[in-house]
Amino acid sequence: MMTKLNADLFPNETRQKLDAGELAVGLGVRQGRTSDTAMVAKSCGFDWLFIDMEHNSMDLDAAAQMCVAALPTGVTPIVRVPGPESFHATRILDAGAMGVIVPHVDTAEQARRVADICKFPPLGKRSVPGSMPQLGYATYSQEDCCRLLNESTLIVVMLETEEAIAAADEIAAIDGIDVLLIGTSDLSADMGIHGQFDHPRIRAAYERVIAACAKHGKHPGMGGIYTPPLMQNYVSLGARFLLGGSDLSLLMQAGKERMHFLDGLLDAQKDSEVA
Repeated sequence: MMTKLNADLFPNETRQKLDAGELAVGLGVRQGRTSDTAMVAKSCGFDWLFIDMEHNSMDLDAAAQMCVAALPTGVTPIVRVPGPESFHATRILDAGAMGVIVPHVDTAEQARRVADICKFPPLGKRSVPGSMPQLGYATYSQEDCCRLLNESTLIVVMLETEEAIAAADEIAAIDGIDVLLIGTSDLSADMGIHGQFDHPRIRAAYERVIAACAKHGKHPGMGGIYTPPLMQNYVSLGARFLLGGSDLSLLMQAGKERMHFLDGLLDAQKDSEVA
């Protein structure tokens, strides 16, 4: 249970929704670089930003600007860092992110290292910074600063291999890890069943991770699945931390639909002239 937050601390509304058993849906940010990204996501109804520093050229400064701009909107800025090194996670957490997503975590030992990097003592070994944007740059005692940020920051590890799925129970047991997010695209590739997201082995992987999260009080996540029937299927199993789509894919989808409509107008006019 989180401590009641001081008015200066921006609440992590995504964590609150997860703790209440609700869905928390993120917008993937691959193309966006501007400070209004969170406002756009808010208008669409998304709960959090999946700011992706693994699969694009976004630099730390651009990610930090989006994080700070997101804080007053209530849309939670969460950054997928490029890898498990401490400087990947701690710099963006110091710069305004309210959570990080660490890819390619296969073992409990790797998950424990992530928690040590991202959580302040006594939960981890993260270095204590100065004033923080998540605290509204208000002055807190060091003890209160560390406690409040430990409580509000979401630490997400991605399970993307069969080895990771097999270790789900041990990973979920690690203090400081909050969400186990299945990277379904990479998992299907590792299994040799590329893109077969309805395969029984994928379903079994979700069942195993969801059970591990239920056992240890963690939250199960789903990434890489965007077909509505399959999304409904895995949500019905218990997935709650969801990636709802990326800005690139949603832009392309809307653009194709608009052009299909506009091209059809000319075809309809030609048909009318012939008639």
